[in-house]
Amino acid sequence: MTTSIQEGYLPGIIGRVTELHAYYYSRHWGFGQFFEAKVACELSAFLNRFDERRDGIWCVTHAGRIEGSIAIDGIHAGNEGAHLRWFIVSENFMGKNLGNRLIQKAVDFCRSAEHRNVFLWTFEGLNTARHLYEKHGFCLDVQKKGDQWGKQVIEQKFVLRI
Repeated sequence: MTTSIQEGYLPGIIGRVTELHAYYYSRHWGFGQFFEAKVACELSAFLNRFDERRDGIWCVTHAGRIEGSIAIDGIHAGNEGAHLRWFIVSENFMGKNLGNRLIQKAVDFCRSAEHRNVFLWTFEGLNTARHLYEKHGFCLDVQKKGDQWGKQVIEQKFVLRI
């Protein structure tokens, strides 16, 4: 069975991307209901206002099942920058270069959409993801204590200037 990266909406995307985030961040970081609901609500809102000229979403699929995702939310690209969001690869598919390929797709889209700044929020301790962000040119811009994930962490904002 082949693993591929597909662009755009896929049936079940909201539930599966939410599930991937909820399970991973619960198991490894103790995040709970607040975080899962936030992912589901914000991803739903994003897809409901999706504009292919400014927004993008890609999923890793294997045997018809979503195993990873990344999105570019360009609604505020003109003033704040495009927002890289919902980047995750299921644990069964980590280490297969899929995260690298997802980020490359997102960055390539930002270039073609002429988004000059791209940012993402993450938190300290996600070292594998940080390595990938930095590999693609993102630089740490802000670091502070915060609780936007429902639990206090050291939040980090990374920025890529294109």
